[in-house]
Amino acid sequence: MGGFYIGRERKARKAYGFDEVALVPGEVTLDPNDVDVSWKLGDLTFAIPILVSAMDGVVDTNFAIQMGRLGGLAVLNLGGVQTRYDSPAKAIEEIVNSSSEETVEIIQRVYQAPIKEELIEKRIKEMKKAKILVAVSAIPQQAARFGPTAEEAGADVFVVQATVATAKYYSSKRESLDFGKLCSKLSIPVIVGNCVTYETAYELMQTGIDALLIGVGPGAACTTREVLGVGVPQVTATIDAAAARDEYFKKTGRYVPIITDGGMRIGGDICKALASGADAVMIGSAFARATEAPGKGYHWGMATSDENLPRGARVRVGTTGTLKEIVYGPARLDDGSQNLVWAIRTCMGYCGAANIKEIHEVEMVIAPAIKSEGKFFQRTQWRGIKK
Repeated sequence: MGGFYIGRERKARKAYGFDEVALVPGEVTLDPNDVDVSWKLGDLTFAIPILVSAMDGVVDTNFAIQMGRLGGLAVLNLGGVQTRYDSPAKAIEEIVNSSSEETVEIIQRVYQAPIKEELIEKRIKEMKKAKILVAVSAIPQQAARFGPTAEEAGADVFVVQATVATAKYYSSKRESLDFGKLCSKLSIPVIVGNCVTYETAYELMQTGIDALLIGVGPGAACTTREVLGVGVPQVTATIDAAAARDEYFKKTGRYVPIITDGGMRIGGDICKALASGADAVMIGSAFARATEAPGKGYHWGMATSDENLPRGARVRVGTTGTLKEIVYGPARLDDGSQNLVWAIRTCMGYCGAANIKEIHEVEMVIAPAIKSEGKFFQRTQWRGIKK
């Protein structure tokens, strides 16, 4: 592909994030109440296109139950404190109450406790008892072992999540995960992540996975981009992966949803992700602010506990409202972080998109001034989106 010279005989292409683009209103507008924001994963249909990240400061069994009742999907981390401790609240409390200087060391110690398969079954059954759709997550090294256990316990969706996932992985130390074998072994939808390029997305779809997570390093608590220098801004990453999805669908007739994962804090970010081609989004920090979140206003990355190279920080996001207020309102803040579903509906109405597929076609402009144009008083008074 093309690009710009950044040095002698070296080119790089421009990539865009949420703050650099804007959506153009449509020639026809719609009543937000008439907009369909549902999406499908295999044979499952969800009322809203929002998943909650499998992070211990955000999702426990109670949070997953509440989110499921609201029509969304919260993913429980099978490699986290929920499956290592009979009383995970105590482990979370220790992390939350630690000083910033000792946080990483404490998180590493807390996550050294072994995972107990009986707790995997127990947590899943706790959620199934509430009659919601249950999603759980594991890293590739544990997926072949935990996938069948999770399905047998009643899980409806299995997520395999790594910082970077590829269909081809080589190691002299351990056997790589065969996504094709895993998908054939499980009868429930398998979501795999994360990736940011067209080629990788297409190859992963060829393995038989049911959905794909897009994003490397954009999360509020993730430091992968700083520590490793790896990542692609989310708008460009989503557009490229969505192009792979559409080409794969054209050739095979099988539609593999794209889920933009990370980097979204407010409704406008979610709308831009959907317009970039996402079928749904996965968010962590915005929901870490819910009163129901176990982290009580604190949020930390999944790779913070890495014993060799921690890539994540514990950040304080604060507690701002209930889960219902964040999802459906009424919004009590003016910064776009609450009533996310109505923000999606209103944006789609303004752009004339009756459903998620139609918002993929909305016109987008490069808009470096979109956050600053006319916002002098917000900036100087620290109001609205500038908080």
